[in-house]
Amino acid sequence: MKINRSNCPLASALDIVGDKWSLLVIRDLFLGKKTFTEFLKSPEKIATNILANRLETLSKKGLLKYTKLPNDQKTKIYYLTDKGIDMYPIIYEMINWSSRNINMEFGHTGKVLINHFENTQQEIVIADAQSAYRSERLDILAHSS
Repeated sequence: MKINRSNCPLASALDIVGDKWSLLVIRDLFLGKKTFTEFLKSPEKIATNILANRLETLSKKGLLKYTKLPNDQKTKIYYLTDKGIDMYPIIYEMINWSSRNINMEFGHTGKVLINHFENTQQEIVIADAQSAYRSERLDILAHSS
């Protein structure tokens, strides 16, 4: 069993999601992606071996799980656990920080999120996103094996 590098809660969280891909995988789950193939279509172009590693790590750490459809036992359908859903405020804050501090033109999805964030109270955005994902997760589990 790997020992955390320190007793700092921030360092412990970074040990799980501090690489450059894990939060993007979690973001994509919030945006409706569910399969390995769908993750590969993200604009960041994650390599297959890195994606497989991140999905495994996030699963082992309890942030996501997967199921399979009754009519397709080969395809894994990934979904966030409550621990994973609890990452949304972090994603929200990182997107807001980027919009305030990084001088660049963001892509379509980023623009939509930033516009929504700017026109809605933080607590409402976060609660709505988490609630919507929990409903989606129920739907995933209702249609799986």
